[in-house]
Amino acid sequence: MTDPIADMLTRIRNAVHARHQRVEVPASRFKAEIARILEQEGYIQGFKVVDAAEGAPSTIRIVLKYGPQGEAVISGLERVSRPGRRVYFGRGAVPRVMAGLGTAILTTSRGVMTEKDAVKAGVGGEVLCNIW
Repeated sequence: MTDPIADMLTRIRNAVHARHQRVEVPASRFKAEIARILEQEGYIQGFKVVDAAEGAPSTIRIVLKYGPQGEAVISGLERVSRPGRRVYFGRGAVPRVMAGLGTAILTTSRGVMTEKDAVKAGVGGEVLCNIW
């Protein structure tokens, strides 16, 4: 697999479309940070890193969130920076998603954070994905 972040986002997008309650993705610290931001921003109910039996890889179990009538909280999820085309923004040009209604997740020199946190910290970085 050449882009594990895109694989994670695709699994989440497909699970939301199919109305699943949870989805599992192969674990890494980077993906756990993205899941932490999704939980912090209210797009998912929660996540847990599940250590598998000896010899099997660990996974991240993400519990998806739906509204009172069953509508999905996540209506859009797109990968911005890819291995073939990296997208960077300086501290003064951090993008806003859907005029502030969505969230951009960036990786910066201070770690993985949202665009709002990057503006507060005064740093730029690589835009991983947009979610709304």
